[in-house]
Order: sequence, then structure tokens, then C-alpha cells
Amino acid sequence: MHFADGTVPADYQAYTRRKYLWILGGTALLFVLFIFSISIGAVNIPAYDVLLSLANGIVDRITAFLHPGAAATVPGKWDLIIWNIRLPQALAAIVAGVGLSVAGVAMQSILRNPLGSPFTLGISNAGAFGAAVSVIVLGTGQMHSTVADAVTLNNPYLTTIVAFIFCLLATGVILLISRVRGASPEVMVLAGVALSSLFTAGTMFLQYFASDAQLAAVVFWTFGDVGRINWPELGIMSFVVVAATIFFIANRWNYNSIDAGDEAAKGLGVNVEGVRNIGMIVAALVSAVIVSFLGVIGFVGLVCPHMVRRLIGDDQRYLIPGSCVMGGVLLLASDTVARVIVAPYILPVAVLTAFMGAPVFIYLLLRGYRR
Repeated sequence: MHFADGTVPADYQAYTRRKYLWILGGTALLFVLFIFSISIGAVNIPAYDVLLSLANGIVDRITAFLHPGAAATVPGKWDLIIWNIRLPQALAAIVAGVGLSVAGVAMQSILRNPLGSPFTLGISNAGAFGAAVSVIVLGTGQMHSTVADAVTLNNPYLTTIVAFIFCLLATGVILLISRVRGASPEVMVLAGVALSSLFTAGTMFLQYFASDAQLAAVVFWTFGDVGRINWPELGIMSFVVVAATIFFIANRWNYNSIDAGDEAAKGLGVNVEGVRNIGMIVAALVSAVIVSFLGVIGFVGLVCPHMVRRLIGDDQRYLIPGSCVMGGVLLLASDTVARVIVAPYILPVAVLTAFMGAPVFIYLLLRGYRR
């Protein structure tokens, strides 16, 4: 918003500054929570030692890349725990939270449905069914007897591809329903419930004929948990989430136009069908990768965009990055609590997100779908 002379109104500057401050504040909170999450657990590590280990490790890796064969820093007493266990888990929580949140906010805008998310529309359960097909039918899952490495995927890439195919199938059904004249948010939610039930029934059918080892692998795998990630899988997941986030941010103006209605968006020159179809495919890809590597983590994509809307409004320029930050904070905090709430046992993070998300979902139903 500018005056004729090119200046910006003071009220609008304060309005946008407040949004930026919320996002920057959330980013700072995410960094503090990141260090705190790494420092606590079965073995408590001082925050200073965490920062020192991270700094030394980053410097060593940069030095090794620029000068191969250079002497590395002497490993610290906590480096093994930090770099092999807690750091990839914390990063996986942030990346998954960002991915699920950005997919949720995009779906809510694309479908103009305040209850849109990979979980509520059945896409996550479709991915879970695809992963179960890969594990049981194609034999990509394997059960180990150790607690630290209970389930491994022989071919995580094939599992991701199969999960993506079923996510696309569910996405196609949702898009077809959304194009039906007069399809309301209620219809969309009911369609999501139907899809979730259908794919859950398919997963149960496969489990019934699975061997004990396959059954244990699928059941354990469906518990959404960021603790099972490793560095190569984290790299794949991070690449997909970052690319998808950049795509959604690049289309922020298109989503703002669609929020005003399809006719208004078309009047502004937006290819509504193309934006909707491609956006849903990208959201399905993000959901498939996260589901295939971490299992089903519900309600993050539903809750975070609505929390951010309460703080900074519906403008996609701020809503998308704000939702990314909130998703990282929410899932990282949930994972941290899950690791300590019933110590020495470690709960899957999906348990806490379900406990938190279900009441919020009911609240959104009761308030009449208003955005």
C-alpha cells in the first residue's frame, strides 16, 4: 500500500511490522527450543556444551570440505549423543513440522476449506496405506530385535514412491469432490473421513494377512515418530520440504486471490485450476515423504495455520512463513515433551499431537468453519 508520492502510510507500516515481529519472535523461540531439545533427555547436556559441539562440528565439516585431510577438532564428550541421536531427531521434528504446516495452509487456501490438512482429508492415511503395501506386499520393511533399531526400511525410496502414489490418488478424489458444484466444507470433511476410513480398512486388511514380523513392523511404523530418522533420509525430507515451501511462497499472491473466490481470482488472471491441481500435488508429495519416513503425524497441518491466523491474519505473504515457524515450534516442543513426560520411556510424538489436535479440531467444528 503506497500513496501517490510513493510513501507508505504509517498505520500500514505498523501493521506489517507487527507481523514481522511475530515471525521473528517465533524464529527466536524455535532456536531456543532447538538447543533445549538437544540438551535434555536421559542424559542432560549443558546448553553451552550443545552450542560448542554444534559450532565445532559445523567448522570441522566446512574445513573438511574446503581442505580435505585437514586435522579435525578433538571430539567432545557429548558429540556422539548430540550428532548421532539428538540433532537429527530435533532437525527431523522441525522439518516435518514445517512440511505438514505449509501443506496444511496451502490446502486450506487452495480448497477454501478451513479444515483442510493432509490428515483431515485422508491424505496421510492414504500414504500410510501405500507404505503398508510397500512393507508387506513389496517386502521393503524389516523387523529387528533391538530397541534402538526396531524397524528399518530396506528400500525407503520405493516406500516413498508407493506412498506418494496413494497420496496422489486421495488428492485426486479430493480435487474431484471440490469441483462438484456446491461442495461445502462439511462435504469436504466428510469426504476426508470416508477416505481415511477406506485406507485404514485397507491397512487393516493387509495386516490381517501379514506375518508376525511384518505386522509388528507396520504397527510400529504407523506410530508417527521423529526418532527413527537418519541423516540420508533427513536430507531427502529436507530437500522436498524446502522446495515445496519455496513453491508455496512463490504462489502466495495466487493463494490470496483464490481466498477471495474463484471468480475473483480468474478476473485477476489466475489460472485457478492449474494453481489448485499443482498445489495439491506438491502438498501430497510433502505428505508422502513425511509419512513414509516418520509415520502418520496428525493435526499439525490443521492446528498451526489457525493459530497463526489468530496472530497475524490471513495474508499468505505472512501466513505461510508464520505457519512454517509455528509448525517447527509445535512439533519440536511436542517431541521434547514426549521424550521426558514418561521417562525413561519415549512416547511417539504423534500421541501428543493427537491429544492436542483433537480438541482444536472439535473447537473449529463448533465455531462454524469460520476462518
